[in-house]
Amino acid sequence: MFNRAEAIDHAFMKAVSGQTLPHVEVRGDISPHVLADIFDTQILSRHLDFMARLTKGQTFYTIGSSGHEGLAAMALASRNMDMAFLHYRDAAFCIQRRKAVQGSTPAWDMVLSFSASSDDPVSGGRHKVLGGLDIMTPPQTSTIASHLPKAVGAAHALCLGQANIPDDSVILCSFGDASSNHSTAQGAINTAAWTSYQSSPMPLVFICEDNNIGISVRTPKGWIEANYSSRPGLKYMSCDGTDIAQALQTCQQAVDYARIRRRPVFLHFKTVRLMGHAGADIEAKYTPLSEVEQKESGDPILKTAAHLIARDIMSRDEILASYETMRVRVRRIAEAAFTRPKLTTADAVMEPIAPPHQSDLPEIPENKLVELGCVADNKPVPMNKMINKTLTEIMARHDNALIFGEDVGRKGGVYGVTMDILKKFGPRRVQDTLLDEQAILGMAIGAGQLGFLPIPEIQFLAYLHNAEDQIRGEAATLSYFSNGQFTNPMVIRIAGLGYQRGFGGHFHNDNSIAVLRDIPGIIVACPSGPADARRMLRECVRLAHEEGLVVVFLEPIALYGTQDLLDGDKGWSAPYVPPHDDASVKLGEVGVHGRGKKLAVLTYGNGYYLSRRAAATLKSKSYRIIDMRWLHPLPMDAIKQAVVDCENILIVDECRKTGSPSEEITTCLLEAGVRAPISRITGHDSFIPLGNAAYEVLPSEDDIKAAMEALL
Repeated sequence: MFNRAEAIDHAFMKAVSGQTLPHVEVRGDISPHVLADIFDTQILSRHLDFMARLTKGQTFYTIGSSGHEGLAAMALASRNMDMAFLHYRDAAFCIQRRKAVQGSTPAWDMVLSFSASSDDPVSGGRHKVLGGLDIMTPPQTSTIASHLPKAVGAAHALCLGQANIPDDSVILCSFGDASSNHSTAQGAINTAAWTSYQSSPMPLVFICEDNNIGISVRTPKGWIEANYSSRPGLKYMSCDGTDIAQALQTCQQAVDYARIRRRPVFLHFKTVRLMGHAGADIEAKYTPLSEVEQKESGDPILKTAAHLIARDIMSRDEILASYETMRVRVRRIAEAAFTRPKLTTADAVMEPIAPPHQSDLPEIPENKLVELGCVADNKPVPMNKMINKTLTEIMARHDNALIFGEDVGRKGGVYGVTMDILKKFGPRRVQDTLLDEQAILGMAIGAGQLGFLPIPEIQFLAYLHNAEDQIRGEAATLSYFSNGQFTNPMVIRIAGLGYQRGFGGHFHNDNSIAVLRDIPGIIVACPSGPADARRMLRECVRLAHEEGLVVVFLEPIALYGTQDLLDGDKGWSAPYVPPHDDASVKLGEVGVHGRGKKLAVLTYGNGYYLSRRAAATLKSKSYRIIDMRWLHPLPMDAIKQAVVDCENILIVDECRKTGSPSEEITTCLLEAGVRAPISRITGHDSFIPLGNAAYEVLPSEDDIKAAMEALL
């Protein structure tokens, strides 16, 4: 009763041996070779599932593809260069697509992945994943709709030209019926339809693999069709995905529609889930056995066998022989694969987190800078205008750079940071998006994978949190789980931190960045003044362009328009300097003001500005103020070098006390054996209220001055 793998295996052999096979509508428009080839793919996928359930301890993460083998039809209906973002049950798709790659070994490769061998050509042993660069399928881990926004982003970017796949390609994205209810799926599908509704191209096929259940929760009958069959801007198609003839016909129609019309399709691919959710899941515990057996009677490989027999392509004996030969083949492959090496050191595990150097920055013609107004002058400008000039320069240097986000185009952003960039570079490269941060970050991921250099804007730091998994679970993991084969470079500009006057409250003055600082492989940069903003933004773009990294450029809102350090002195503004005449700030370099040895102040952002103001009126000048600049990873080597000869260390950290950078800094300094006393001033563990009350929970200039005086 509970061993459904064995029951399904025996049921197939009995049915083919002479019992009644499922009824199928016999069609002659599919070549015998194609049907036989698909059957081979399907039984390979099935025996891989059987093998994984029999070898626990040697194979891991046994979410199988049984019942979903019909998606091999989509691999045949599409081209190998049609990028695919896949559901975790789509082994048959990968096997079928990889068959078209010369010299490929799909069974061997998949067993290596199942057993977490470092020889796995996709993830290098880091996860059981489906995909690979050779089949233009970025690997996914647990795809509960989080991959849909980047599929939409890829389809959008594909139509901008200059993509690294053919212009007439189609983007494929598959997911389960339960996942379609996730807010991420709803947002992504809405974004695709919203785009298409305005007659903008969106060559995308959403494939909803509807097996009527999510782990143990049933999908209401008719829910998927009712939800998606009448969406404006979205073409709905459906088929019985367990019948390979129907599946082939409808998959081809869906792909052709998306390719020719450049419109999104929602393909309702009806299928079944066999053997429960995963290896440890016993479906009979929560589903009556009669229902389990009824689903098993709709086994797609039984239906494919019925097609083969009805058309005299293969006899019953030949089908059984092929089935048993595949069982033996998979077992022998597994026995060999299980002996292959595993990852055994932390360095080996973490190797893909920082991708290797890839290319050089393109030169920018001098006359182009002049034409765009990016020329040296003596007029000091504040940070918002400096970032604007630097973005203009970057757009001129990188013709694949894209700027997009809420209100960044015609309005030029809430704070004017992107003012007039739309006029200079046009709507293809500077785009206003709909109000959905998941869609914005998904667009960046998809565009980055297609060879673009995305520079998305998140309007306020607090707005990031409803979409943060697009960075944590998708963008940051891609290089890691593809062993460096895929990257999605981007520079995410985020306006944030506290101290904003005349506008605010929690959603416009968020001073917590803990959500970003524990993500391996990403960079978080925070400039405190216009000169650093210019130099650091160039370095962030270099890191994305050359190293394929995900970079967050955190811009302190309160310092956007600040020009004076002290009243009227213009000490916090700076003139624009073109790149060929400018100094550089590289990743890990800190800024140091002063040479005193009595006190070192470690800080960043608004804290650096306030510390400089506080220090300006001190009698003793035996201090140095260190602008850390880089908040993740912290530049600890440079920090230790900067404080090594100081008697006291004060950390001024505008983030909340709990989860703030100051916690890591303190720990790292103590672990490094720094003997100087360490104290810190931080924000309170509070949300930021509206009005002047905000300054009660943030470090103040007076607080900093008093602490510095005491330590001096």
